[in-house]
Order: sequence, then structure tokens, then C-alpha cells
Amino acid sequence: MKDSADLSRENYPVVVIAGRPNVGKSTLFNRILGKRKSITDPTPGVTRDAVSEFYELGNIMIKLMDTGGVNTSETGLEKIVSDRSLNLIKKADIVLFLLDAKELLPEDEIFIEKVRKYQDKIILVINKVDTPEKENTVWNYYSFGFDRIVPVSSAHGYNIDLLEEKIEELLGKREYKNEIPEEESKVIRLAIMGKPNTGKSTLANKLTGTEQSIVSDIPGTTRDIVEGEFVYGNTKFKIMDTAGIRRKNKVSENVEYYSVNRAIKAIDDCDLVFMLIDAEEGLSDQDKKIANQVVKKGKGIIIVLNKWDKVKNVPNVIAAMEDRIRFLFPVLDFAPIIPVSALNDTKFDELLKMAIKVNRQLETQVSTPNINKAVKEWVDDYPPPSLHGKVRFKIRYMTQAGVKPCQFLVFVNRRKDFPASYIKYIKNKIRKKFGLVFIPFEIIIKETEKTWKEN
Repeated sequence: MKDSADLSRENYPVVVIAGRPNVGKSTLFNRILGKRKSITDPTPGVTRDAVSEFYELGNIMIKLMDTGGVNTSETGLEKIVSDRSLNLIKKADIVLFLLDAKELLPEDEIFIEKVRKYQDKIILVINKVDTPEKENTVWNYYSFGFDRIVPVSSAHGYNIDLLEEKIEELLGKREYKNEIPEEESKVIRLAIMGKPNTGKSTLANKLTGTEQSIVSDIPGTTRDIVEGEFVYGNTKFKIMDTAGIRRKNKVSENVEYYSVNRAIKAIDDCDLVFMLIDAEEGLSDQDKKIANQVVKKGKGIIIVLNKWDKVKNVPNVIAAMEDRIRFLFPVLDFAPIIPVSALNDTKFDELLKMAIKVNRQLETQVSTPNINKAVKEWVDDYPPPSLHGKVRFKIRYMTQAGVKPCQFLVFVNRRKDFPASYIKYIKNKIRKKFGLVFIPFEIIIKETEKTWKEN
């Protein structure tokens, strides 16, 4: 898919925060933004994927990026993280190069030599300087040959205003757009969720046409929410690649706890969820819990059977798998099921067309006259049952209460003991009549001022 985000350097300056692990990069990132977006924890190497956010500095809109720590490892996941951070430094307009005022390690000096060729765009930031007295130690860092040095305390906010002045000064008089690209209300906000190792990051990278999310066989590779954008047809998507969600008793460290919490919060921030299932392994109880949260919040959900290229090609395999999903998880009886191969770009068109269709249904508004005309016909065909043959239930009025989440209000003569089976009957009729076949929606029962005793 085409990466459509208008983030070119001539329009939006990119400011990258870099340094070895555990010098306070994520804390500085959060401090500048004024909110907690990156996970912060004393554990070295918490940040892996680059996390970015737009923020306004003076009259310039800047793209600020928090990167993974650069280290001396020559193999494995640490090397991948390090190489990506160095690549971002190369492309950045400004680099905030963090060192720890309390300790200078050999890793820092190796890193300094790697970035020395970029010193014309580097601001050396000496972190964990929380008092004017401690600024005296900063003079030692001028020996490294950098012209711009700013002592700060990311944790306490000390000298952050001075750092921002240095950023503005280094940007100079170049002209940039003074606006955030594309209002979020005009895009489909998409979260990719599921258990670890189901291919979430691979799918995110394929859709955006980038390598923003690190792909690894190591469970729990993704920790922060990794965001990207792409266009399909005339529709713009904002995508969130989330951490894999495991059962609570499997979450063994603070970092993963925060990652999982942020992944769950992504449900609040999205319109639609791609719930990735490993097609070879099938659904699990954990998938059901994720789905329950999505349905509870009224978000769209598409079950994406990933790694479909590995499934044996036998007759009716997809039908059998769909039947099993519907049987085991009736809460997802409405959800579309799309088999894909994220690795091979298989069936992406089908998946994205369905995403657009689901979003359109989430935004559907049914007029009150239309729904009440339909309700009258449904009630005439099949009246509500009575309670013990004595009390007759009646639907007096119905209206749509809102979209995203989609809700309907039904006003009845008696709310207590109103048959759940009849509400399900009305719900099925609404799905069929108004085309809301692929989304979750809620029917809220209200009692009119006329009580059931009057009937």
C-alpha cells in the first residue's frame, strides 16, 4: 500500500531523540509533548520501535520521534533496534543526542563517533541535571566538540524551555506548514490487535509500505503503539500496531504490563480493529477477551486469519473455520472473517474493502420515522410476548441514539422483565433492514412515563 502521510522534510521538520539505552529518551519525549505517549521504565531497552507525534513549537509544527537505544550489539533484536535508530538520525532535521550527566559509558563514546558527521544538526542534551549547581558538570562535555549543549532534567522539566529555544534557533528561517496533516475525523482509525506472533507488525508494515514496526519471532517485540498512515482508493487510514496481548498470568514484567494496557487503550482510540488470528493455531480464549472489549465499546472488528498461505488447501477449509469461530464465539456472530497472508500481500484488497464497508455501517444514521415505521411492521408480524399471560409488553417508540458507537433507544411500557429474546428479534431485523450486518450495536431499553399498569 502507498504510504500517504505528508511527512516530507520540506513541510514538517523531524526532530529525533537518540542515545544509548536508559538515558531518559522516552521521558524527554513525553516531557516535550506534555503527555505520556512512550513507555518509560528503568529497564534498559524498553523502546524498540520509533514512536512519533506532531506538536507545535512556536509557529512551527514538528514531528518529534522517540527512538530505541543505540548500542554496540552486532546481532539479534538489539542490533535491529540500533540500526533503525541510526537510520532515523541520518534522515532527521535535528537530533537531540542524550547523555546521562551521572555517568558516561564507553557505549556513549562509541555512539558519539558514529554521529559526529551529523554534528551540524545535533543538540547535545545532558540529562538528569535537575539544579543550577549541577550545570557545572556540563563543561566537561564540551571536549567532545559539539557546539550546542543543553543541560536538562527530563523527569522534572528543568531547562526544557531552553532546549526548545535551541531547536527553534537551529531550524532557522526555513518555512514549514503550520498545521497537523489531515484531521483524524476524516480518516479511518485502525488498530491491529491480537496475541503475540500473529503477524501484526508484518501486516502494519505491508499496509503502510514502510518498516516502522520491527518484525521478529521474539514474542513481545512491539511495546509502544507504532503509528502510520496509508491510502487505499480514496480512503485514508491511520493505523496503530499494538503489542501482543497475553493472559494476565503470563505477563511477567512491568514493561509488558504497560504495553498491554496501551494496546487495550487503543480500542478507545480507533474506529475499527483488525483482530489477527494465526490461521494454523485458530482462536483462543484470549482472543475472545479482546473481542469482548471491542464489542463492548461498539467498535468495528474484522477477524483476520493471517498466515493463510500455511493452511492446507483442503475443500471447504474456510467454511469449516468460520463455522468453528461462530460456534465458539457467538459474540462475534456479526464480524467479517477474512483470510490473508501478510507476508505475501494476499487478499489485502478484500480486507481493506471490507474495512471501508464496516466503517460506513458504523457511521450509518437511521431516521426516527423510518425506524418506527419498520418497528410497527415487525411488531404486527410478531407481537411481544406477555408476562405470565397477564402483562402485555409494548414497544411505544424507537430512535437511534448515536453512531460510533452505534446505539438505539427503545421505549417500552415496562422495562422490568422485558424479554431479551424479543430485543434480539428486533436487533436482527435492524441488521437486515438497515444494512448493519457487520457491526456491533446496542439497544438500550427505556421505560415511558406511562406505566405498564395502565394497560
